[in-house]
Amino acid sequence: MPSYPRQELEAMVETWLAANKTAETTGDWRGMAECYTDDAHYGWNYGPDHEFMAVGRDQIRDWAIGLEMGGLDGWTYPYETVIIDEVKGQVIGLWRQIADAKRADGTNYEVAGIGGSWFGYAGNMQWAWQRDWFDYGNAAAVFMEMMTDGTLSEGMTQRMHRALGGDQPGHYPRGKAPAPLWPNER
Repeated sequence: MPSYPRQELEAMVETWLAANKTAETTGDWRGMAECYTDDAHYGWNYGPDHEFMAVGRDQIRDWAIGLEMGGLDGWTYPYETVIIDEVKGQVIGLWRQIADAKRADGTNYEVAGIGGSWFGYAGNMQWAWQRDWFDYGNAAAVFMEMMTDGTLSEGMTQRMHRALGGDQPGHYPRGKAPAPLWPNER
């Protein structure tokens, strides 16, 4: 793992956060794919038996931040803190998942718990890899609450129906994805 100047990594984080804000504003997350190398990999765990992995900028654009972020229009992902390790060329960002829809009491729906992203930097203002974590049980609970309350967006309803159909791009049995969940294993 090469080291990078801290200023370069700080600039990459600012570029990333700006791309995130643009995606939140427009509701189109796909533009964020430009922040990855052509051969980057991006994945996360989906519970004890499944994981998601997109390999290459096209799959990241189409699957990870296309299909997987589909239906999350109006949601924001404010980064609460960012930790930079310039020696390893890695960044960890801790974020929240907040819907624009509100409960009857006026509070926004929010996935409970802590979400985060772990990035490996490749230089040239691009990520080599990204791994996310979030509380899958809490995410499912807030989506069910929103369904019950009639506030779940049509896009998210469609995404949930698509998930029930099984066999979605990028979904693999645990340990069978084309890149390891722990990016330094291979």
